[in-house]
This record gives sequence, C-alpha cells and structure tokens, in this order.
Amino acid sequence: METGATAAERLAQIRSRIAVAAEKTGRAAGDVTLIAVSKTFGPEAVAPVIAAGQLCFGENRVQEAQGKWPGLRQAHAGLELHLIGPLQSNKAKDVVALFDAIHTLDRPKIARALAREMAEQGRRPALFIQVNTGAEPQKAGISPGEAAAFCAQCRDEFGLTIEGLMCIPPIDAPPEPHFALLAGLAADLGLHRLSMGMSADFEAAIRHGATHVRVGSAVFGARN
Repeated sequence: METGATAAERLAQIRSRIAVAAEKTGRAAGDVTLIAVSKTFGPEAVAPVIAAGQLCFGENRVQEAQGKWPGLRQAHAGLELHLIGPLQSNKAKDVVALFDAIHTLDRPKIARALAREMAEQGRRPALFIQVNTGAEPQKAGISPGEAAAFCAQCRDEFGLTIEGLMCIPPIDAPPEPHFALLAGLAADLGLHRLSMGMSADFEAAIRHGATHVRVGSAVFGARN
C-alpha cells in the first residue's frame, strides 16, 4: 500500500508535468483537468490522494464505484466522479445518480436511457461521446465518421448537451494521430472538451488540446 507521502509526491509530479505541457501550448495548468483513475484501488488508497488535494476521480465500473464513493463523499466535500469505463443502458439510473461526468456515451440506446434518468432525477452529468479512433472491433465508441450525426441526434432527439469527445488510442499504435483526429472532430462539431491521454501519453494529449487527462498508475502506483 502506498503511503500518504508517496501519493502526495506522485500527485505533485503529475501536476507539475501537466503544467509544463499546458504552458508549452500557451495554456494555463488550470485549463487541464487531472482525472485520477482510482479503479481497483480501495478507499484506503484513495484517501491519501484526496488529502493531497485531488478532488476529481475516474472509475471504470459502476458497481465498484457504488461500493467505494458514497463513504468517501460523506467524509470529503467537493469530490467529482467521472465514469470512464463502458456504460450499459440498464445502469443509467445508477450512473446518473452517482457520477458527475460520463465519458463513454456511444450509442442511441444509452443516450435515450440517460436522457430519461436525467429528467427523472434532475441531475445532468457532463457528457462526452466516446470515439473509436482506431476502429477496433473489441473497443467501445462510435466511429469517427458517425460522430457528427450521433452528436446531432443526442441534441435534437434526446435533448442532451454534449460537452466533448473522448478516445482511447490503440495500445500498439502511436497515440498522437488519434489525439489529432479527436481534436479535429471536436473542432468541427464546436465542442471544447477533449478527454484523452493516460499515464504514458498525457503530455502528448495536452499538446493536441486535451482538457481532461485520465491518469491512474502514475498517481496510485502499479495495480495488483
């Protein structure tokens, strides 16, 4: 288990690297949101990172988040929780209740379910459309060529506000062409938020305009 000091040091290093990368593109460090990806780490590992000043976290699995975050939120004010893993329409009620942002919207069935739950619960998490920039059959996300039509459908048919796009580049490919593709798509669609970049490549993502970077192991250490 990582100590509080180690967690604080790692967090400080990542924040410093984000600031340097942002400044090189003419942006302020505050223009880039660090999402600390806490999947598989229990509350005892997350608490020192919160104590070091991190308030924004990402989770992949709804059920895991439900077991972890209500208690943490009770103990710490101001936490923000982002869903960065696959979303099933039958989990829409739980997701809208728990998360402040959803990065993995990628099909009409989910958009419809989210719209219904947002109206029911009076909560409106920030929404990102996931784009499968590498056309990987095993990976979630809408194809780049369908992004504009899906974005319009979310707005016009379901009454949803789309704030940005998200991608996960193929693990065996250079990430920068994928970041450039996502940034171009977002510009064409008039969207200003880009969720891209992880522990190994977040600085490259920032060079291409990332506003949200999803960093896990570089903050928390290696996963079991």
